[in-house]
Order: sequence, then C-alpha cells, then structure tokens
Amino acid sequence: MAITKAKKEDIVAKVADALKDAVSVVFVGFKGISVADTSAMRKSLKQEGVGYYVAKKTLIARALQNTKYEGAIPDLPGEVALAWTKEDATAPARTVFDHGKKHQGLSILGGVFEGKYLDAAGMKAIATIPSVPVLRGMFVNVINSPIQGMALALKAIADKKGA
Repeated sequence: MAITKAKKEDIVAKVADALKDAVSVVFVGFKGISVADTSAMRKSLKQEGVGYYVAKKTLIARALQNTKYEGAIPDLPGEVALAWTKEDATAPARTVFDHGKKHQGLSILGGVFEGKYLDAAGMKAIATIPSVPVLRGMFVNVINSPIQGMALALKAIADKKGA
C-alpha cells in the first residue's frame, strides 16, 4: 500500500524536526534483525537519550535538504534508520556500534557530527570514543596519577628511614 502525500509530508516534517536540534545523527543500516533485537536496541537507545526512526531514504534525503550540514550525504544502501540525540554527541554512534557487534545485520552507514556529513569510517571512529562520565573518570585518573606517585615515593622514603 502506497503512502499518501500527507503521510509523506508528516514523515519529512518529523525527521526535519528531529534533525533541527540534533547534535549528532547516525544513519543506521539494518537487515535481517529480529523484532526482539530491534526492540532491545530501541530500549537501550532511549535510555541513552537517543531517538530512533525508520523512514524511506527518499524522505530522509528530502528532510536533509533543508539542513545546513556541510559536505555530501554518504551513500545509504539498503534499509535506513536515523538515530539522533540532543545531548551526548557520541551516544547514537556508540550505542548502534555496540549493538552492531552483537547483530550482524546492523551497521553504521554514516552520519552527521559537528554539522558535517561523515562516512561510515568517520562515524565508527566517533563510536569508539568513551562516554562523558568515562572520560571524566579518565581525566581524574590523569590528575591523580602524579599525586599518587609522589605519595608512594614519600612513603617508601619514610619506610626506608624508619627501618
């Protein structure tokens, strides 16, 4: 059954509205994914604050025409969905990438990051960036390391003089 013109306009408007305030967008390729696996992925995306929507490529392209992203839209073969967020810029790519490791039919086709179109390799590189809380923990570790080394050295000197 064909989609009516009004329904297509609603889909384009919904996608354009989602892209308007998004800090990053991932184009997700999916094929042969079970409903249970898709539902689990949608649930984990929602917990991360990531939106997920499946639409026809032509309607996605029409919604993307109204944006001011730099570069060219990457090639989008097969079935395509969008994952986007308005908060943590790496969350969509990271979550889809993690689910793609578990399910062979799920892949990152490209995306938008910092207002520029990226290909699949660029988005996969972003997917490997740790989340903000993990990065904060790593930063605290870097700051704490010299202090901890100094404390251990002072303790060793004190133990040596005490013995």
